[in-house]
Amino acid sequence: MYKSISKLLVYGDMPKDSILMQLGGIFKDFDEGRGTRDELVSRIFTQIKHLLAVATDYGFDDNLWHNYLTFLLITEENPFALTCEKVGAGNGTVNNFVRSDYCAFMELFDFDFGPIEEALGIDCFTQISHYKAIGKKDLMYNKNVSEKVRALSKKLEKAADVDEFFDCVTGFYRDYGVGMFGLNKAFRFKSENGRIRFLPINNMDTVMLDDLIGYEIQKKKLIDNTEAFVQGRSANNVLLFGDSGTGKSTSIKAIVNQYYDQGLRMIEIYKYQFVDLSNVIASIKNRNYRFIIYMDDLSFEADESEYKFLKAVIEGGVETKPENILIYATSNRRHLIKEEWGDRNDMEYTADVHRSDTMEEKMSLVNRFGVQISYIKPSKKEYNSIVVGLARRSGITEEMMTDEELCAKANVWELSHGGVSGRTAQQFINYVKGTLEYGD
Repeated sequence: MYKSISKLLVYGDMPKDSILMQLGGIFKDFDEGRGTRDELVSRIFTQIKHLLAVATDYGFDDNLWHNYLTFLLITEENPFALTCEKVGAGNGTVNNFVRSDYCAFMELFDFDFGPIEEALGIDCFTQISHYKAIGKKDLMYNKNVSEKVRALSKKLEKAADVDEFFDCVTGFYRDYGVGMFGLNKAFRFKSENGRIRFLPINNMDTVMLDDLIGYEIQKKKLIDNTEAFVQGRSANNVLLFGDSGTGKSTSIKAIVNQYYDQGLRMIEIYKYQFVDLSNVIASIKNRNYRFIIYMDDLSFEADESEYKFLKAVIEGGVETKPENILIYATSNRRHLIKEEWGDRNDMEYTADVHRSDTMEEKMSLVNRFGVQISYIKPSKKEYNSIVVGLARRSGITEEMMTDEELCAKANVWELSHGGVSGRTAQQFINYVKGTLEYGD
């Protein structure tokens, strides 16, 4: 095994504490007669435990060794892989080095663990080569990543030669990308000593735009702008504003799900993180994806100054915002920054001599969103249509409850649950499903 690992050039810069590198060291010690049986077995079992932990996190199954090697290939962000993301492999001398690396990976795929198992009296490698995973709910593992790894692993197992292996891996880079951005739709981030670390949001809500009943004009505006963005045409930052519970956040999640396969990714940022916004942009501006920086429930009190970081990044800073980044925000406020009546009175004596300037300053942020989409609460008729539509989609049939029964109960429900809105309708349907399932 270590001989195959030693051949890696382009993919040879893996962390020394990775499972592959650690196993390579163990097998080298075994071949060269270093270490007692108990020491070698203990070290092997430690790496098997690490491999099982990875398999649990990502729902791997069948041949865990092949799944793991595939996972390495599609998460290793080396210069070649980054060049291939979303565009595929080009022509160049580097391809010869990569094919050599892939020959080594094919050797690792076909590695015979039998001799070491027989010599040490273990069968753990045989077990992980024919592994039957315990069924888990989707929320317990990263299903999106799992499906991609397992599908590619099966293709690589069957690759007839290194050219086919090369085409499979680089084809994956072309279709999905590489690393965490290739495998996940949405992210949060942490700033650690000035460095940005992205954290994948596993199992993001799978809602689609068709799941949001009504608001057709709003959805079309969002689709038109997003399609222009993912196709490389000019597009605008978007502000979705209006009443709570009307589907603003749901619309943005749905748009990411709809255009994920076209390279759209989302990074969620909170207000206290605006100071790091420039560093976030610098970390993603050269990647071959389209990024939506998502700000939920965006608003500022009169004495808050974080909005100035946002203004500078959106428009007006020295550095131009990269063309692969847009900002999509939701807010219950149309103007984002809280206004006071005094802001509109330029004659009233205060420390601020020119209040019209203050007003202009507060309006300047919202004006940087080129597309502003209003979401208002539905009428009672629209609310009833949403209730019926959600009920039928969720499996509540006409035989269980008629449209008239649903609407009558929904209208009583909304009186004590926040008024008419899509959110209230969904909460009502959840309640109805719960009572039906319980047999009430």
